[in-house]
Amino acid sequence: MGSFYEKYGGEETISKVVDYFYELVLADDTVNHFFKNTDMEKQRKHQTKFISYALGGPNQYTGQSMAKAHEGMNLQPVHFDAIVNHLRAALTHFGVSQSDIDDALSKVEALREDVLYK
Repeated sequence: MGSFYEKYGGEETISKVVDYFYELVLADDTVNHFFKNTDMEKQRKHQTKFISYALGGPNQYTGQSMAKAHEGMNLQPVHFDAIVNHLRAALTHFGVSQSDIDDALSKVEALREDVLYK
């Protein structure tokens, strides 16, 4: 069956998921303030590479560690949960199966300790 990345159309599809994901994030007052000074075009490209890698695609991610990238943000569980929920909604919107969503979100969940309270 191949990886999640291959199954759903690779980076092109993941790029669309990421665009939709950020539409949801930027509309959410719980988390949108974290992005007010962010170059969103750069952030979208960066996130597409990261999510592609996390879902079994090639490792093109050259960013900072999760802890370093979120340093000084003091992210709380409510923020992390909002991001997870928006990612779930974006994956659902693009027809990803529930079992694949669960798998993807378990990979994201593994990063929780690396991003909270930094």
